[in-house]
Amino acid sequence: MSKEKFLNEVKKFWPKNAPDIQKVFKYVEKYKNDKIVIKCGGNVLIDPELFKNFINDIVILNKLQLSIIIVHGGGPRIKNKLKELNIESKFIGGLRVTDKNIINIVENILIEFNKEIVTALNDRSCKAWPITTKEYNVISVKPEKIELGFVGIPKEIKVNILNKIIDQKEIPILAPMGLDENNKPYNINADIAAGAVAKALNSRRLLLMTNVEGVYDKEKKLIPEINVTQAMEMINDETIVSGMIPKINTCIDAVSNGVKGVVIIDGRKPHSILYELFSDTGAGSLIRK
Repeated sequence: MSKEKFLNEVKKFWPKNAPDIQKVFKYVEKYKNDKIVIKCGGNVLIDPELFKNFINDIVILNKLQLSIIIVHGGGPRIKNKLKELNIESKFIGGLRVTDKNIINIVENILIEFNKEIVTALNDRSCKAWPITTKEYNVISVKPEKIELGFVGIPKEIKVNILNKIIDQKEIPILAPMGLDENNKPYNINADIAAGAVAKALNSRRLLLMTNVEGVYDKEKKLIPEINVTQAMEMINDETIVSGMIPKINTCIDAVSNGVKGVVIIDGRKPHSILYELFSDTGAGSLIRK
C-alpha cells in the first residue's frame, strides 16, 4: 500500500489530539515485524475515562496491524476488595503477602477485570483473547519466597500459544498470574509478568503504563532516556526509590535479555501510547541497554 493510500485510511480513525499523522507510516514500517508488550496499570484500571482512552488506543494499534500483547495489573481493585472484606494487607519488598484466602480473591478479581478488557475490545471489533489461570494459561511459576505465600516468579512462558494469537493480528490479554507444577495459582507482580513475556517474545518494545510521567532526576525533572548503568547508579544513590525500584529492575532485566527498549509512560495522559510509538520525541522515559 502506498503511503498516500495508507494515510487516507488512517485519517478515518486517527484522533485529533494524537501525534502528527504524517509520522504514522514511518513508525508502522518500523514496528510492523516486531512485537510490542504493553503493561496497563495504575489509574487506567479504575478511572472509566482513562480506561476508555486506553481501549481506544489499543483498537487503533490493532487497525494499524501491529502485534500487541497486553498484560494488566489489578492492584487498586484488589486493595479495595480486601479493604471491603476487612482483610489487612501485608507487604514485603513491595509485594503483597498472599495466603490461601487472599489468592482466591486476587484470582477472581483479575479474571473479572481480564474479561472486562477482552469484552471492551471485542465490542470494538478488535478480537482479544483472555489469558488467565482458568483459560489458556501461558505462565508457569515458581514461588518467590516462602514468606510471601502464593506470590510467584515466571519460570516459563508458553510462547506458542501467544504467537498463534499474535500471528492472526489478534490480541492476547494476560492476567498477571500463573500456575505452579501442581496447578496452584500464584499472583505475579504485573511489571515482572510483562517483563517475562516481553523477554520470551523477544519484543522490540515493552511499555509500562503507570501513574507517573517516567523516571525523575533528583530535581524531579523527567529524564527522557537512560541506560542500564545510569539506572543502577540512580538506584544506588537513591534517586530512584520505593515502588519505582522493582519497576526499574524489570526494565534493566528486560533490556539485558533481548528487549530493545522499555518505556515508562503516564497512563493518565491522553494517547500516551500513541505518542510513544508514533512520534520522534516519544513519551515518558526510555530505558535501553
